[in-house]
Amino acid sequence: MQEEQGAARRLLKAAGERVARFGPVLVAAAAALLLLDLYLGGTGLGAALAVLVLIVVAMLFPERQEKRGAEERIDGGARLIETLPATDLAAAVQDPLYIFDEAGGVVYANRAASAAFGPAVPGLSLQLKFRAPEMHDFIARAIEGVNGDLAIDYVERVPFERAYRVSATPIGEGTRLFVLLFKDQSEARRIDRMRADFIANASHELRTPLASIAGFIETLRGPARDDAKAREAFLQIMHDQTGRMARLIDDLLSLSRLEAKPYGRPGEKVDLRLLIGGVRDALAHLAKESGVTIELDIPDTPLEVAGHRDELVQVFENLLENACKYGSSGGRVVVSAGGGGPGEERTVTVTDFGPGIAEEHLPRITERFYRVDVETSRAQKGTGLGLAIVKHILTRHGARLSIRSKLGEGSSFTVHFPPP
Repeated sequence: MQEEQGAARRLLKAAGERVARFGPVLVAAAAALLLLDLYLGGTGLGAALAVLVLIVVAMLFPERQEKRGAEERIDGGARLIETLPATDLAAAVQDPLYIFDEAGGVVYANRAASAAFGPAVPGLSLQLKFRAPEMHDFIARAIEGVNGDLAIDYVERVPFERAYRVSATPIGEGTRLFVLLFKDQSEARRIDRMRADFIANASHELRTPLASIAGFIETLRGPARDDAKAREAFLQIMHDQTGRMARLIDDLLSLSRLEAKPYGRPGEKVDLRLLIGGVRDALAHLAKESGVTIELDIPDTPLEVAGHRDELVQVFENLLENACKYGSSGGRVVVSAGGGGPGEERTVTVTDFGPGIAEEHLPRITERFYRVDVETSRAQKGTGLGLAIVKHILTRHGARLSIRSKLGEGSSFTVHFPPP
């Protein structure tokens, strides 16, 4: 019943719109017919009937016109497609595409193919262009017209590794021309590897404390059942391990929330001077426990950036926590800031004077679960996710993180914000 009422409402609405298009014409026609009828001595009934006929025509006529217009557009588009050169169609494809003949020679290469694999002059053999044996066999099978799904995986390793799904399809009938299409799978494969590594690392990180707790429970039930001193020590270790698991889960949830948030340009103005001062005060107890003094070298004038306050607090909490924990041997941590002029980027640098980081670790240090020293990180209650969270938040803000470090001289982590 509701569907029928809805259909009726839609029909009346469409009819009203069509009548409205011809409103001025109908009014003029009604007035003319009425005057004519009255002039001839009528009662106006004939004019009313004539106007009703006009309304019905107005309701039907536009629909036919619209349908005819749509059919003409479709026919025109079909005729245009038939007359377009194949090279124009191939040039519009965003993926690398080659058209080749039965000898394996290049007939046409689109712009994407030239950008991905370098220029290919007409007549160049594809077997010379792609020297991998699997590509030679694949092209030969395409030319021979082998039935089945003509598609293979191909990896290009120069100048950097890229993975493609390559398909070959004949063009028309009897042309003896073929299309070779490359679909870039590099990003999808990278994400799959990251997902697999993430699951493996997260499972390992959770399994270690769980195994430790299970072992201590078994010991407490057995040999240490009546040993009060051992029981207290084991319970403390179990408490520490459960705390570590809780921190790991919190960081995992934090990353998940960040990734689930829709990206939007931050509209809030945040004064980094006040924000960093608040973070330093919040971490005063950690600095004291680590034997570190946090020094601020920040101008007195406001240092504003566009950002989400809570997320930026998380960034500087992670950077300062790492500096206090891993740079504690240096005795101090310095937070400095620069920029602030019109059109200038804002920078904040967190520097410690600890043991430093070897150069080979720097490119990977922001990866999830990557650690320079696993045992030291666990001893400092690290989860291996802090810098990954920092990098993710900064990317959402259009900012970036640069790292400088030298063994024995400490490390500097600099956040670069774009001008607000």
